[in-house]
This record gives sequence, C-alpha cells and structure tokens, in this order.
Amino acid sequence: MTLYPKLITDALATVRYPGNGKNLIEAEMMEDDLRIDGMKVSFSLIFEKSTDPFMKSVLKAAEAAIHTYVDKAVEVEIKVKTRQALRPEPGKMLPQVKNVIAVSSGKGGVGKSTVSANLAVALAAEGYKVGLLDADIFGPSVPKMFHLEAQQIFAEMVDGRQLLIPAEKYGIEILSIGFFVNPDTATLWRGGMASNALKQLIADTKWGALDYLILDTPPGTSDIHLTLLQNLAITGAVIVSTPQNVALADARKGIDMYRNEKVNVPILGLVENMAWFTPAELPEARYYLFGREGVKRLAEEMQVPLLGQIPIVQSICESGDEGEPIAVHADSPVGNAFRQLARAVAAETERRNEQLPPTSIVEMNK
Repeated sequence: MTLYPKLITDALATVRYPGNGKNLIEAEMMEDDLRIDGMKVSFSLIFEKSTDPFMKSVLKAAEAAIHTYVDKAVEVEIKVKTRQALRPEPGKMLPQVKNVIAVSSGKGGVGKSTVSANLAVALAAEGYKVGLLDADIFGPSVPKMFHLEAQQIFAEMVDGRQLLIPAEKYGIEILSIGFFVNPDTATLWRGGMASNALKQLIADTKWGALDYLILDTPPGTSDIHLTLLQNLAITGAVIVSTPQNVALADARKGIDMYRNEKVNVPILGLVENMAWFTPAELPEARYYLFGREGVKRLAEEMQVPLLGQIPIVQSICESGDEGEPIAVHADSPVGNAFRQLARAVAAETERRNEQLPPTSIVEMNK
C-alpha cells in the first residue's frame, strides 16, 4: 500500500477534540510537518497547553484512526506541541523570588496558619516584598484570615503562558486553593490531584519580584510537602509548636523531615505559639495553660534558634475570624510579638544565606 497525505488527514478528520467538538483538522491542531516514509508516518498535534486534560485520549484516538481508516500496519509517531509556553522546570519556577520560607508544624491545631499569615503581614510592614501561598490543599484557611472568601482570581497571558494573578491585601500577594473550591465542601482529591493543583499555584502564577514567599504548609508530613521539596528550592523552614509534650514530639518529626539528608533544608528556627495566656483585664499576667517554655527547651536541644514566643489572647482569634491579622496592629502586645518574629526570621534568613549554599530541590529516584 502506498501512503499519501490525504489518507492521513482524512483519518484525523474523524477524530474530534472534546474541548470544542471540532475534528483535529477543523480545529487546526495538525502541524504542517507531516512526514511519510514507506509505512512510517510522523506528524505533530498542537494543544493550547502542556496540561491539556484531553491530550492523552486525543493522541490515542488519532493513532487508532490511522490504523482503522488507513492500515493497521502503519507505524505512527505523533509529537506534541503547545501554543502556550512550557512551565519552568522544577527548581526554576520562581526566578524572581529571593527567599522561600516554609512554615510547618508537626500536628494540626498549633496555630501554624495564624503564624504564617501574621509573619507575612509583619514582614511586609518591615518593608519587604512578600507573597503568601496557602499550600494546605485540604484545609485552606488563608482566604478567611484575610477576609477574601469571595475573592475571584483571574488569569492573563504573560510571555506565552496563561498565569493566575494573586489577590493582594496589606501589601501581600496571596494565593490559595480556597479561592477555587467551595469553602463548605470537603476537598476529596487523591494525592496526585492535590500535588498537580499545588504545582499550578506555584508555577502558573504571576508572582512578582519578592523578598519572601511564605508557604503555609499542611500539618505533619505528606505528599504535599514532597511536592514542595521537589519543585521549590526552599531557603529555610520555620517550625511552629505549642509547649505541650504531644506537640513537641510532632515538632521533632517536622524538624527531622527537613534535616533528612535527601532534603537538607535549613531550620531557621522554632516559634512557640500559645506560649501563655494573658487576659485582657490583667495585661501583665501570664498563665501557662499548655506548659512552660517547652519549645524553648526543644530549640536548645535541637540547637536551633527560638525565633519568638507568641501569647494566646482573645484578640488573635477575633482578628483571624474578622479577616484582619493581629500583626496589622503593631501597637498591640501580640502585634509587636509578630513584628519581632518577622525581624528574627529576616535576620536568620540573612545569616543562612551568608553561611550556607542555596538549597537544592529533592531528586526522587524512580
């Protein structure tokens, strides 16, 4: 049998692209590079972006159409091209971001997101350019903390790529999966789906030139942490814990994860949250509800800095619920504590950058 171009294009005209209902020829998805060599055929199909959800099924259907309408013996090679520029490779996704800081906790309920949000606000108040990425895919809380539950996120074409535009508040660029999902519905995703969503939030977003990108990571250790470590060169980690022994035990696991020889992310220091309770009517009093200076002792044991101790007061909860982080009010005792924390994080980051080489992404053996 002799092959010629019209046989191939007629076969491809039987394949419809699910995104618009047009066949591959009508949709102008076939590149002008068709090559025929005996019973070998090669050509390219053009998709809008590399993450096209219909790509695999269309490629299979195109090959099947040629075997069905031309000849089963045809050897088919289909190359993929995209109209949208490719996503940067891991480790090079955020070229304009100087420092990526992961805020982590060994367990939930220790106020990690509160610390992340207020640290970002405090760093911005200190004059730094700051971004905040809510990487807690299954429990995003940043939209509520900044009163951005109804925020709509748009995209624009930048250098051939469709990029998300972060929200902005208190001078911070903010992005969360919470902007894209129903806040009243559980996010029932498998690990792969969650990791892919996180990659999009990182790489397919128009992050500006930032001094700090704060990552509000999920509690514990999970696929999400691995995705972050495989795609971002994290400058350092800030571990949040309460003084309780059960929290401290989990904080050790968090420290161990970052210190693992395959990960090797420096620990900038520890934050003791809910360090003591101070009632409004007794501003000088301190009640140690969860134990006293447990995180301070852990910091000494692990030989890392204690970056700050944040008291628990009613105004922190109220500010978070009302969408105004307490760090906005520098004149309050807790607001001042977060400002001091921001200065400590900045100082430790500067020291880390002077003394240590840049962090490398985690390479996983397949």
